[in-house]
Amino acid sequence: MNEVPKSNRFANEAAALPAGHAPVAHGRVGVLLLNLGTPSGTDYWSMRRYLKEFLSDRRVIEVPRWKWWPILNLIILTIRPGRKGKDYATIWNNERNESPFKTITRGQAEQLAARLKDEPRIIVDWAMRYATPTTESRILALKESGCDRILLLPLYPQYAGATTATACDEAFRTLMKMRWQPTVRAAPSYHDHPVYIDALARSMQKHLAKLDFEPEKIIATFHGMPQKYLQKGDPYHCQCQKTSRLLREKLAIPQERWLTTFQSRFGNEPWLQPYTDKTVESLARGGTKSVALVAPGFSADCLETLEELDRENRHIFESNGGEKFAYLPALNDSPEGIDVIEAIARGELMGWV
Repeated sequence: MNEVPKSNRFANEAAALPAGHAPVAHGRVGVLLLNLGTPSGTDYWSMRRYLKEFLSDRRVIEVPRWKWWPILNLIILTIRPGRKGKDYATIWNNERNESPFKTITRGQAEQLAARLKDEPRIIVDWAMRYATPTTESRILALKESGCDRILLLPLYPQYAGATTATACDEAFRTLMKMRWQPTVRAAPSYHDHPVYIDALARSMQKHLAKLDFEPEKIIATFHGMPQKYLQKGDPYHCQCQKTSRLLREKLAIPQERWLTTFQSRFGNEPWLQPYTDKTVESLARGGTKSVALVAPGFSADCLETLEELDRENRHIFESNGGEKFAYLPALNDSPEGIDVIEAIARGELMGWV
């Protein structure tokens, strides 16, 4: 992403190579932002390719292969691509012909690169766990650009096996194929990082101030996961709860006005509760007239926030008696969002630059 001129050090070391030696690019440091992924289009086959890669990941679906394969290939990948394609079409960035998620992630990398330009050895890039640009292609590109050290920075504030771990797995699979591996660090979750909590609070205050109403209830909604993953030891649920508590305390919002819920459940088994859609419905039916939803676990707005939260849950609330509904945007590539990514990157790069 960044074109970095050779420093004198690189030039001197290149000049020291013996005659006939192949040129070796080295001495640079890569920062690779990792995120989930997005389909390349809203048509059936683009959606099917994306969903097949995503739902075939054993980190995401922990169901025995013999049981999951026919369900996925004979049912889900026959029906779901058409439905999800229509949902994606409602939020699609037609100007760039890509999802907003991809547009925002690119913007995050570009702005982080601008923030880190004081260190000319750093190259910032970005990749997706599913679809393109692939993690493998970007690690290889960084290596070819002379990065013998690479910081993997998964853009998931809360750790989960189905997000952070699978992103790192994909990077490690690439390393397994390389003769000369770069040294790699993986940034930890930042669910309780002071800069992250402060950025969320500032962003929320800014967007709440733009509303023409004061919400009776504020819902911090996080992506859900099967309840059994928590029982197996995944820390995600606890980290979501801590983020929510720290954010509420930072904003000094009374407990009775604040709820923490989980969205996007899939399948019939129990997921983390309370469910966002059921909570929104219950509030509206119980007489609550105004709510605001915020999704602290999403570093970039995507289908689950723009379509599921801002459209589906808005409809649920208003059709059950609610009147005022707001979805507060994710940090995205806002100044507050880049503050977080920069703080994590600089902290993890210490000792390297």
